[in-house]
Formats: sequence, C-alpha cells, structure tokens
Amino acid sequence: MYSHHQAMYADNVRRGIIPHYSTASFHPNYRANLCVSKAEMDLNNFMRLLWEEHIAWTRMAIISIVFKLPDKDFVIKRLFQNATDMGNAFRKYYGAEIGDRFGRLIREHLILAADLVTAAAAGDAKAAAIAEKKWYANADKIGTFMNTINPNWPVKDVREMFYEHLRLTKLEAVYMINKNFAADIAVYDQIQKQALGMADVFTSGIIKQFPAAFQC
Repeated sequence: MYSHHQAMYADNVRRGIIPHYSTASFHPNYRANLCVSKAEMDLNNFMRLLWEEHIAWTRMAIISIVFKLPDKDFVIKRLFQNATDMGNAFRKYYGAEIGDRFGRLIREHLILAADLVTAAAAGDAKAAAIAEKKWYANADKIGTFMNTINPNWPVKDVREMFYEHLRLTKLEAVYMINKNFAADIAVYDQIQKQALGMADVFTSGIIKQFPAAFQC
C-alpha cells in the first residue's frame, strides 16, 4: 500500500510537475501507466531523507551557533555526516571517486554555512561577506560537477536550485540572530519544501541516466 508520500510523488509524476526532470519523460506511456517502481520509490525516499536531515541538522547548527549552546561541536559533527551520506549515495551509481568528491563539495557547503552564521552572529560583516562569496562559489562548483557526471542536471538549473537553498538558509539564520522566531519558522517551511524538490531533482536525474535499474 502506498504511503502518503508515495501517493503524492506518484501524483506529481502523473501530472508532470516534478521539477525540471519529470520521470514522466522516461518512456512514451509513463504518464498513462503511472509506472513508479519500488526501486524508484526507494531512491526518492532516501534522497528526501538525506535532504530532510541536511536542513534539519543545518537548522540545529544555526541555533547552537547563534545561542552559543554547549552542543555546538556535536551538532556540527552530525551535520557533516550528512555530507558523507550524500557522497555515499552517489557512490552506488558513479563509483567511489565521484561519490567522495561530491561528499567533499557538500561538506565544504556546510563548513561555509557554519562560517557565515558564526561571523554574522558575531557582527563581523566583513567575514560574513567573505564566507557568503565562497558559499556561492561552492554552489557553482556543485552545479558544474553534477552536470559533468550527469547531463540530465543542467548547470544553470542546479546552480539556481542551490542559490535558492542558500538564500533561504541565510534568511533563516538572519531571522534567528534577530530573534524573529515567527518569521524564522515560516522560512523553514519554505526551506523544507524547496529541499524536497531538490531531492526529487536528484532522484529523477539518476533515474533518467540509469533507466534499466528502475523498471517496473
């Protein structure tokens, strides 16, 4: 029996609204048959789990940094595990070297996010600006890298997707620093929705590149 998420994902496929890379395009009768294999659902569920963990542990890190909580180092260590997990997810399809490289890029993304929040919380505008510039440069590197390993992830689309993730995450941190908690919670809802869309883009790009592994 389908879970609520499976039903929602299948409906999105049928209606062709999965962002950028709809799995409905994989073969002519896909939409008509609504063929969503277990392998496809397993991959999508896993990608969504990884991105849910990514934003949740990022949020916990922001809170720990801003309010100088004693768990900060432990939280950041767990956050970095997400980068390793994402790299390992890529290993299955692209091998160890590519998986490890992707993991390092995500780790850099997380390190720079922590640097930006730390500087902003301390009121160091110069350091925050430097970290933010590096953060966006890292997003550019991720976009180029993902397109190199899979042409179904266009550089422009991936870059814009990550830029939006950065914009929302920065806004989340700013609201937290300013103790505007209602706005902070509202933007986290946007972050979650956008991150799940990113997970779906990751999923559909892999499925389109390796369709034989996801047949019904």
